[in-house]
Amino acid sequence: MQNPYVRSGSPCGSSSGSAIAAAANLATVTLGTETFGSIICPSAFNSVVGIKPTVGLTSRSVVIPISPRQDTIGPICRTVKDAVYVLDAIVGYDIYDAKATKEAAKYIPQGGYLKFLKLDGLKSKRVGILGKDFFDFPKNSLRGKVFEHHFNLMRKKGAMLIDNLQIANISVILDYNQSGEELALTTEFKMAINEYLSQLTSSPVRSLADIISFNENHDKEEKIKEYDQQVFLDSESTNGINSTVRNAISNMAQLSSRGIETLMREKQLDAIVTPDATVINVLAIGGYPGISVPAGYDETGAPFGICFGGLKGYEPRLIEIAYAFEQATKVRKPPPFKSLLF
Repeated sequence: MQNPYVRSGSPCGSSSGSAIAAAANLATVTLGTETFGSIICPSAFNSVVGIKPTVGLTSRSVVIPISPRQDTIGPICRTVKDAVYVLDAIVGYDIYDAKATKEAAKYIPQGGYLKFLKLDGLKSKRVGILGKDFFDFPKNSLRGKVFEHHFNLMRKKGAMLIDNLQIANISVILDYNQSGEELALTTEFKMAINEYLSQLTSSPVRSLADIISFNENHDKEEKIKEYDQQVFLDSESTNGINSTVRNAISNMAQLSSRGIETLMREKQLDAIVTPDATVINVLAIGGYPGISVPAGYDETGAPFGICFGGLKGYEPRLIEIAYAFEQATKVRKPPPFKSLLF
């Protein structure tokens, strides 16, 4: 299912996320905001590295919000090392995002994250390969062959790969209607954007209702005919966190607890691995971290990625795995100049 909070219909098609990821091919440092895929997706499809941190590990202060429960800020860079340098600089407590950053501060390792850039970072790691819901490639496909090669290389580097794992209730998790994510985001967005706008020193709009009115008065400039603003209208019609919304949020917490958390603890996994950004639903509803690393190029030359995901606070082991994988494969190729002229 697709996320309703991306104009193009899919988080992987987000124009802003893709532009940031494309810019990462030119700049040493860029930052992305992920609620549901906007770091992992564009990183995978632009052959760059994206780190989606545990929610609260980095401050969301002054960033336009969708959901304080899911929003997180992370680096999109050319290499794992560059991304980790940025992560090291942006984590920590912020008085302007006090609740989330205080709760997540316990996950920050003493001395920072640079020490986890280890060439032997795959050694003794237990990595779970999620099954057919994620790796459903046609027989003898190029992508299938590439990932099989990567898995064999990871084993040679000392990782223990546990194959064909299943997350409980994965069909529900992958459907934002069934999981409760659509209802929760629709409600949370109005509350979050109204609070954000009310705190600005100067702004022509002070609420979601003002934004809707502005768009209606500038429909040509805002391309309302092409994109409409139904998401805004749906959000404006909500009235705060009622029992139905609380049940939706509770449902996502239970899906996460009984799903990825139970799987990783029972199998004693350091990470799960998936292609491209297929795991974003799983990571989003639980506030979990993930790292996307370039994995290859398809028959047309289009990039695709590999994503290593984990539980809250798993950044150190994910960095070890991602860096060792990157250094062992060295997949990424700088894009030709003409492809950067967008």
